[in-house]
Amino acid sequence: MNFLHQPKAVLAVAFACVIAFMGIGLVDPILKPIADSLGATPSQTSLLFTSYMVVMGLAMLITSAVSSRLGVKRTLLLGLAIIIVSAGLAGASDSIGAIVGWRALWGLGNALFVATALTAIVSSSGGSVREAVIFYEAALGVGIAAGPLIGGVLGSISWRGPFFGVSVLMTVALLVTVFLLPRTATRAQPTSLGEPFRALRHRGLLGVALTALLYNFGFFTLLAYTPFPLNMNAHQVGLVFFGWGVALAVSSVFIAPRLQQRWGTVPSILAALLGFALVLAAMALWTEQRAVLVAGVVVAGLFLGINNTLVTETVMNAAPVPRGVASAAYSFVRFAGGAVAPWLAGFLGERINDHVPYWVGAAAVLLGAGVLAYSRRHLLHIDKVLAHGAAPMPLAAAPR
Repeated sequence: MNFLHQPKAVLAVAFACVIAFMGIGLVDPILKPIADSLGATPSQTSLLFTSYMVVMGLAMLITSAVSSRLGVKRTLLLGLAIIIVSAGLAGASDSIGAIVGWRALWGLGNALFVATALTAIVSSSGGSVREAVIFYEAALGVGIAAGPLIGGVLGSISWRGPFFGVSVLMTVALLVTVFLLPRTATRAQPTSLGEPFRALRHRGLLGVALTALLYNFGFFTLLAYTPFPLNMNAHQVGLVFFGWGVALAVSSVFIAPRLQQRWGTVPSILAALLGFALVLAAMALWTEQRAVLVAGVVVAGLFLGINNTLVTETVMNAAPVPRGVASAAYSFVRFAGGAVAPWLAGFLGERINDHVPYWVGAAAVLLGAGVLAYSRRHLLHIDKVLAHGAAPMPLAAAPR
């Protein structure tokens, strides 16, 4: 697909997505400097991810209801405004508790923005759902890749720098969204808060959601805990996770579609999960070897990119419910359920040793692969739907 030959609305939202996803990686290089500056332990610092994920997961339950009433554009702008305020206040804070609190509010803003952004891209794109998802994942990959690099540069000046950087960049994204994204002429039929829970009655969607919950244990062990055993400065950590982000972007856009066409969606996800589990096991065995940790982070990006793209497509077609409802249900289980993972990784590292978090992460990812394999009979229709190029749902009918 030609990424530049997209409607203006799609390009505007994609640009905002790049900025939004920078916010994830911007914080990663400064985890250890925050701990050192504020006298916090790894488990306390990892609460920056836990509070963010808990609130984001719970907020996902309301994204469909909110966007169906406010409209996509207003929901996007509300999410961006919340992120701007919370990131700025986190940078101005002087205690780990305050930063954790503002990160929780940040999670609310991110839920409103990210969930609705995919709806806007899928619904406004001129191509199929598959192409729209790949375009969305490309924006995600670029943002995640650039975030650690920028965060490392700003974090080498002060740990506050990346927080203020997010606030400024999100302001740019808000202005782009205001002027380039048109307001839709119609709104969706308002949805109820109970619909995501009813959607989880579908075995395929529930299986994918539980798989993602378990996969998050490995993902956030890698993201939230690895900066501590790496023991590098902010700029060096930023470079390592920049390599991770580049690998994630390349695999999500170029490798995932090829594997999907050759092996099918569910087998490709299973292969990516097993590959990621093996990487975590290697990091558990050789945690003292910095070169192994660096290589593990970068290689993991390849498997994570494959997983991100294919799981997103699967969720959007797993159950006969509106995509916004399906996404809300999936994201609630994934983020709210997996929120303990960053804290648990830090706690296990403090109380036992640096090897244990990676073993737990590897075991959880393997268990997630088992859950997906058990659920695959409820997902046999996925490749058939994608092969027929399912048309995007109208923007007003598919708040995600």
